[in-house]
Amino acid sequence: MRIGIVCPYSFDVPGGVQFHVRDLAEHFLAQGHHASVLAPADDDTPLPDYVESVGRAVPVRYNGSVARLNFGPVTAARVGRWLERGEFDVLHIHEPVTPSIALLALWSADGPVVATFHTSNLRSRAMQAAYPLLRPSLEKISGRIAVSEDARRTVTTHLGGDAVVIPNGVNVARFAEAAPEPAWQGTTDAPTLAFLGRIDEPRKGLPVLAAAMPAVLARHPGARVLVAGPGDVEAARERMDPAVASATEFLGMVSDEEKAALLSSVDAYVAPHTGGESFGIVLVEAMSAGAPVVASDLAAFVRVLDGGRCGAMFTNEDPGDLSRQLLRVLGDPGERERLAALGSKRAMVFDWSVVAEDVMAVYETVTHGMDDVRTDHTGHLRADPTDTRWTRLLRGARRGGED
Repeated sequence: MRIGIVCPYSFDVPGGVQFHVRDLAEHFLAQGHHASVLAPADDDTPLPDYVESVGRAVPVRYNGSVARLNFGPVTAARVGRWLERGEFDVLHIHEPVTPSIALLALWSADGPVVATFHTSNLRSRAMQAAYPLLRPSLEKISGRIAVSEDARRTVTTHLGGDAVVIPNGVNVARFAEAAPEPAWQGTTDAPTLAFLGRIDEPRKGLPVLAAAMPAVLARHPGARVLVAGPGDVEAARERMDPAVASATEFLGMVSDEEKAALLSSVDAYVAPHTGGESFGIVLVEAMSAGAPVVASDLAAFVRVLDGGRCGAMFTNEDPGDLSRQLLRVLGDPGERERLAALGSKRAMVFDWSVVAEDVMAVYETVTHGMDDVRTDHTGHLRADPTDTRWTRLLRGARRGGED
């Protein structure tokens, strides 16, 4: 199958959507399909041969973060040329309502279109206001995917219709087989914790973790926090208690290999995110690497952790509760082993070998099985209940506790 995948966010700065697009394309390429990715990127950004750049992106505030997007008539022409050359059997657009190449591709599309929605934002006035303008384009979408129940509710709330839930995927083996880095490993007296995310972005929760650490250091004076991600390190240090700043090591941007090694080395991975998360891919990566997870009780994280059974959860934005959970996990080797074992098993649900099969089922349905489905006025796929392939997808795709 010839598959065109559109990523609205720049490949210059790693992010969950970019990783999802990259890994999905590589999985299909390994299976013998043709897959081409269109995304923004600076001229000097190294890109895989299957990724075509539409040029440099500009930073735009979006969903509580800063996204790097690309839009305009020159970009639209590049998108059109890519579509013409690709002659794709199916066009898979991620975040199709984002003002970016995703929306430009949707405007230009004239064949089967699948859209994946990643964003969780139930109070988006911008989406509500834009819907009347977007509706004609949305009718082009033959199949809708949401990466989580939270993302699905965002679709149903603002765009109407529905979407089948297929979670983000992870190459579990890549993390499970990663060798620990001795410099990042802890001991009983000096455990190590990992935090991954943009340190300047409040919703990623580094200030919450920093506020929880004095209580942890009182019990474990040698504890270290290993922070991987971009941002202003000096500003972050200045906002921390001096003892916490001394116990924190900023690693900057890390490669995929370094991230896997980090997660396989630490005594716990901490996800203190405060909101705006529709899934939680890094939780799955940590579980794949065998790291016990301590996460805020965001609805998306609760689902990834199977109702909280596969990780320790604390009350969102409550440093005191986070410190209590950290002390419980760090003080009990048996609990760490239990959470690591449950997490490793849970991670297999999100392996690309499982997730990509469901995505391909959507592709096949919209390209070869259109006689078996109908679309409503929003363009949402409506399956014939006698179509066993689609009913299997509907039953099986809402893994991750989405029910």
